[in-house]
Amino acid sequence: MNERALRAIAECRQIATMTEEPGRITRRFLTPPTRDVHALLRARMETLGMTVQVDAAGNLRGRSNRTGKRLLLGSHVDTVPNAGAFDGVLGVTMALECADLAREMALQLAIDVIAFSEEEGVRFGVPFLGSRAVADRFDPALLSLRDEAGHTLAHAIRAFDLDPNLIPAAVLDTADTLGFVEIHIEQGPVLEAENLSVAAVTGIVGQTRLTVEFAGQANHAGTTPMHLRRDALAGAAEWISAVETHAKRTEGLVATVGKIDASPNAGNVIAGTTTLALDVRHLHDAVRLNAVNELLESANAIAARRGLAMQSTKQMDQPAVPMDEQLSAYLVEAMEAAGLPPKRMPSGAGHDAMVMAARMPTAMLFLRSPGGISHNPAETVRDVDVEAALEVMRGFLQRVAGEIR
Repeated sequence: MNERALRAIAECRQIATMTEEPGRITRRFLTPPTRDVHALLRARMETLGMTVQVDAAGNLRGRSNRTGKRLLLGSHVDTVPNAGAFDGVLGVTMALECADLAREMALQLAIDVIAFSEEEGVRFGVPFLGSRAVADRFDPALLSLRDEAGHTLAHAIRAFDLDPNLIPAAVLDTADTLGFVEIHIEQGPVLEAENLSVAAVTGIVGQTRLTVEFAGQANHAGTTPMHLRRDALAGAAEWISAVETHAKRTEGLVATVGKIDASPNAGNVIAGTTTLALDVRHLHDAVRLNAVNELLESANAIAARRGLAMQSTKQMDQPAVPMDEQLSAYLVEAMEAAGLPPKRMPSGAGHDAMVMAARMPTAMLFLRSPGGISHNPAETVRDVDVEAALEVMRGFLQRVAGEIR
């Protein structure tokens, strides 16, 4: 199994050289390096006896030549700017190893592999373009989105020699498909902190994104007494502390103020307005929504006490997405059979799996991220963890194949 692990890692490092920016790993939706990625993966798929095609959304799809029930494995091959080598891509190279494993074990199960064209949302500001098309969640209005160069999404698809009018044909026929499984690095520190190689994902957290604005009065920093100020930035700072305190005392909740825009943003002027971005996530929607309400009530109270006005605007309200119980149970059973602790955990980040779960039974397997680092050139994996994940997948595939009658 170690040979398979090393090959999956080596292919990720090779794909990392296929980039828009020399010296940095940057590969946005359907930019020229994607063709090189497709060529490498296509060759591997064809070696495994798959029929390979690129659908109209740019997803590379390898279909097993076996008949009968099928299982779809894969992840995405686009990146954020200046990325690491393993986010998404490892899930594709490991899917290919799983397909080879199933063939080696002569399982009565067809393994199909997909390399989603887009998950990160970098080029057009909207994520999951590839999986949306496969899961029948693609809104045709997305085709009018424009990138920084002014090109529409439709133009980008045509420039890749594809036809955006054929996107409806990309929808996966689930009649003979048992489900979708995504293998992915954790992109966080939990497995590292617990010295664990892998975990079964219980679900993908729900997420609310808001902008919150405190409005007071800009004034001279030297001549305005402290008790007469209506300082929007001071009010915002008090609220940021309240956000952190609330999140720390609520199990499983993460709440982040990651962006601040103070105006007029001068060192000798009291801030008249301050706009903040709030991101709240939890596996249970009721907890998340209750937290958002309490945080907005806190913001209102702080504003009233300080003589400020407060308003909020919701940008996103994504419900939590649970993973399929049966497929997840097979992952856990396979961990125990491999002598690994049966770790379960939620995903705090969004993944293609959350989109695919609306279409079919879906599961995720996490691998340790050394140092908890991702979306960074320092992102890496350990071969022992990849080897452990492949051993878990061997047992998982055996269990899935065993349920087919």
